[in-house]
Amino acid sequence: MVADAAKKDKPEEKKGKNAKDEKKDEMSDEDKKLEEDLNMLVKRLGEPDTSLYKPSLESMRTLIRASTTSMTSVPKPLKFMRPHYTTMKHIHEKIADPAIQKECANLISVLAMTSDEPIDCIIYRLKGTQEPVGDWGHEYVRHLAMELSEEWKKTADGTEAHKKTREQLLILARDIVVHHMKHNAEVEACDLLIEIERLDLLISFVDEADHQRVCLYLLSCAPLTPDPDNIILIRTAKDLHLKFNKYLEAVRCAIMLNDTDEIKRIFKLTTDSLLQMQMAILLGRHQIFLDFEGAENGEKLGALNANTSLFEYFHSLGRELDIMEPKTPEGIYKSHLEASRPFGSTSAPDSARMNLAAAFVNGFVNCGFGVDKMMAEQEDANRWFYKNKEYGMFSAAASQGLVWRWDIDSGLAQCDRFLYVNDDFIKAGTLLAIGIISSGIQDPCDPASAILLDHVHSDRSVMRVGSVFGLGLAYANSKRETVIKKEEGGVIHELRKVITDTRTPSPITAEVRGLAALSLGLILVGTADHDVANEMVTSLMEKSEIELADPNMRFYALGVALIFLGTQEKAEVTVELVKCIAEPFGSMFATLVDVCAYAGTGNVLKIQGLLHLCSEHYETKEDKKSKHKDDPKSISKTKSSEVSVSTTSSASVSATSTPTTTPAKRSKKEATKAEKTGGKVDLSSQQAVAVLGIGLIAMGDEVGSQMALRMFGHLIRYGEAVIRRAVPLAMALLSVSNPQLNILETLSKFSHDADPSTAHSSIFALGLVGAGTNNARLVAMLRQLASFHHKDQMSLMLVRLSQGLTHLAKGTMTLNPWHSDRQMLCPSALAGILTVCYAFLDANNSIMNNKQHYLLYSLVLAMQPRMLTTLVEDEKKQLKQVNVTVRVGQAVDVVAQAGRPKTITGFQTHKTPVLLAYGERAELASEEYLSMTPYLEGLVILKKNPNYEAPLVSKPKA
Repeated sequence: MVADAAKKDKPEEKKGKNAKDEKKDEMSDEDKKLEEDLNMLVKRLGEPDTSLYKPSLESMRTLIRASTTSMTSVPKPLKFMRPHYTTMKHIHEKIADPAIQKECANLISVLAMTSDEPIDCIIYRLKGTQEPVGDWGHEYVRHLAMELSEEWKKTADGTEAHKKTREQLLILARDIVVHHMKHNAEVEACDLLIEIERLDLLISFVDEADHQRVCLYLLSCAPLTPDPDNIILIRTAKDLHLKFNKYLEAVRCAIMLNDTDEIKRIFKLTTDSLLQMQMAILLGRHQIFLDFEGAENGEKLGALNANTSLFEYFHSLGRELDIMEPKTPEGIYKSHLEASRPFGSTSAPDSARMNLAAAFVNGFVNCGFGVDKMMAEQEDANRWFYKNKEYGMFSAAASQGLVWRWDIDSGLAQCDRFLYVNDDFIKAGTLLAIGIISSGIQDPCDPASAILLDHVHSDRSVMRVGSVFGLGLAYANSKRETVIKKEEGGVIHELRKVITDTRTPSPITAEVRGLAALSLGLILVGTADHDVANEMVTSLMEKSEIELADPNMRFYALGVALIFLGTQEKAEVTVELVKCIAEPFGSMFATLVDVCAYAGTGNVLKIQGLLHLCSEHYETKEDKKSKHKDDPKSISKTKSSEVSVSTTSSASVSATSTPTTTPAKRSKKEATKAEKTGGKVDLSSQQAVAVLGIGLIAMGDEVGSQMALRMFGHLIRYGEAVIRRAVPLAMALLSVSNPQLNILETLSKFSHDADPSTAHSSIFALGLVGAGTNNARLVAMLRQLASFHHKDQMSLMLVRLSQGLTHLAKGTMTLNPWHSDRQMLCPSALAGILTVCYAFLDANNSIMNNKQHYLLYSLVLAMQPRMLTTLVEDEKKQLKQVNVTVRVGQAVDVVAQAGRPKTITGFQTHKTPVLLAYGERAELASEEYLSMTPYLEGLVILKKNPNYEAPLVSKPKA
């Protein structure tokens, strides 16, 4: 049988060979003649008669250039010349005439595209006549660019020979960039200059028609590039915008760089008053407040930058949508629609928790509208406050700050009536409400510091809590001199005094110290202020292990981490410094600072390091006891294995951890203590922060977010309990105010989890994901959860909070920290969301301990209207609202696309003001007005188009 099969196969082999020969024979007469001509020309070059060299090379050049080819095949002349490649190199060496030798080098450089030699193409190009780089076609230019970047890396050592080579390569790089720019290949030009780290050359080659595409590409590459290269990309984009007088786009780049001095410089360069106003609005949205005293139109610019009129435009939106009527918590819960429970408990729910939830929900739902039904009258408000106890009253009083959000004049008048009551908790809550009202607003009178600073050093702890946390919210991300000055009387100076108080016994509680540290972090967010950070770290180093175990100490760590939010490499010194603090606090602290430093960057290496941390297993003595409680046989095994575990624990941690997350070396005393407790130090808190960090870093990149979601799926199934509890919060960070179906389904599943902490995290995460969207599917899910958790009052309270967040400002606000077409990350907004998620990592000791639920008000920093309101300047040079037609649709990624592609799809036409959902983009529907900003979000200033001609309206026939 085998022999027969072999016999059958032989004819087939012959047939195959014959097919190849036949294919070769099938060459056309034209191809055969071309091959013969090329062979003859190569033969002539090998002959001793030098007079034949030049005409032979010219003929060969003509034949190669005359060939036509498709994108999928090698040109025929190059295919026929490929066997002669080595011969041509030998011929080049033998030619004595320099001019003819250069001609030959040109041809070899082109032939090198088909060879296996790595950089022959560029070597012989440099030996050639330096003819225009595009003469041999785009494929040849692409090969040169690819080999140029490789050769550039090899010449990095700086020797004299390599310096000369680099000079030649730089000349070639300029030629390639010029060619790309002429042929609409700006992306390839940018890629080449990024590879050789000479983006500064780009500015001289870009013209006005192409600069928008180039800048868009550079800014889209920045999140995918490591520090400091990403800074170079953004700075190059800024310089390009300035070259063509695109000042608003340049300011956006300066904001991304967090460079306040550059922002001021660009402001002075701008002469158009309307453009200056639009810049002021953009800076106010990002909560960067500048001093416009002495500037032309300084009063107008200051008002727009300070967001003092934001509540008026928001109320106008509410009237347009007819949603000014206040809503009650019960109107949101719709308890009558919840599934009936015939076999459930008929007892009334715990009124304290439900009243507390109602206070938050009332604030969330009526946020910014200035009207509600619970605190409209003094008597109603008092009755409402006294339904709660102590810190419940504190949070209920603070909720009035949400209702009067941004409206300082009316809000302070309403709060003033509660500053003189006899109950300290109501007074303290009112102080926090003043901080909430003032958040993101720069009032010339600065009422927040005037009122709150008086109570920072109060004898009553609760008054300190309200004033200290209120100051943090009121001045978050504030770059104002009056706030950041560290001399006597400044807000930061007073908060630092709270932290550094060394009196014994100290009248300042750990809770107040933790909040002071957190407030400093919020005020100095993203500034990398090493002085304040080192002061806070030093105070932590002086504390004992027992003091560090206090849950409030975790907010010290968060405060320092927020100072370095998004600063990347600037945080490295502090990361190393905090590792000296006793374990497990030190490792958790170092990881927290590290993840905050790279927040929103999408840094893949950091995420890999964090995933590695999550793969570690830290088994404490309590875990072992519970594991072997019912198994007496395993006790002896455990005792024998404890010795081996203890001897290998420190080695395994140091060997498997990345440099950025390696725990600090412990003293001999700590190591002995770890051995006695049965092995490794419990670093589970570090793992929880690492999980949160994955979401925090990946949120800046859509592809990274999708990959992180897949990782979370594995972590929540196979990870330790502390990891499973953190995963829902990390998922919420990836998709704040963007209820994607797959995330909703996952969180809904784990909101029924047997572990209460995992269920609690998942329920609250649902609220963050759906915040301000009125998502119908999510509303139905939460209603079902309310029925499921009707016996568990803690879970039911969280369900109510999530319902309130979903209906945030009746569906007109968002918590998403990204703005300006999802390209800019607001540091204070991210800090507010991170604070709440971080608190939920140990919710039983913070938000759900009947005391620190006021930390939920950190979300105020992220609350922004998701509206588009258009403004024009009237005859009196005042901005007034105007209704224009706009198209609103799903945003389309147009980065590196040729021509003028459509930026939105599936659009609908509306009249402003309109609401913009996540991922939506707007554009003007007519050419009657010109926009001062290419990104139609928030408040947009328009001006009349001088070239606009109204369409002729035909008169109806009689």
